[in-house]
Amino acid sequence: MRHTGYQSMRDREAKPGRPSRRPQIIAATEALLQTRGLASVTTRAIAERVGCSEGAIYVHFEGRLQLLLAVLEESLPDMLIPLRGLEQAIGKATPQQNLGKALRAIYSFHERVIPMIASLFADPELLTSYRKLLIDRNKGPHGAIRRLQQYISAEQELNRVPGNVDPETAATVLMSSSFFQAFMVQFFAEPKPSDAAFKKVVGAAVGKG
Repeated sequence: MRHTGYQSMRDREAKPGRPSRRPQIIAATEALLQTRGLASVTTRAIAERVGCSEGAIYVHFEGRLQLLLAVLEESLPDMLIPLRGLEQAIGKATPQQNLGKALRAIYSFHERVIPMIASLFADPELLTSYRKLLIDRNKGPHGAIRRLQQYISAEQELNRVPGNVDPETAATVLMSSSFFQAFMVQFFAEPKPSDAAFKKVVGAAVGKG
């Protein structure tokens, strides 16, 4: 009977011309994570915020884990678009400018997802499941680090980045610096890093140019 109810709901959601509530559900989940923490992210709270039934959430997501992954993926374009743009930026502008732009994008992503990532540590079972899901789908920071590393290596071949810079280390420094800065800003309510701060980090990683 319950399955029939969900199937009926799926049919209504899929009806031509009817807007999907999936984006609203993801946005509501992220807002609750940012303002109230993981413990408050319940189907009831999400449904109240969206203005739908709890059953409507399960039309789009199998469970809490899939919903959290969707929130993470919603933030990914903030970072992925500029990172993918690095490939076209090889040999253009300066490596420092290109990496500075990418670093700002990485920071924006970290700023959005840190509340969710930090909240997961309060639920070890959910954290373990979430980690496994990321590994199974080959998602995580290694992808972004690899793109940074490839860009730095390509610029080295053009002699635009010093040869003594280790691309993997430099890429890891950029990624970890962004995460740490985003954590500090939210944990201590510090001001967001300035363009000058990003420039210093890039300079420390690959040289001032």
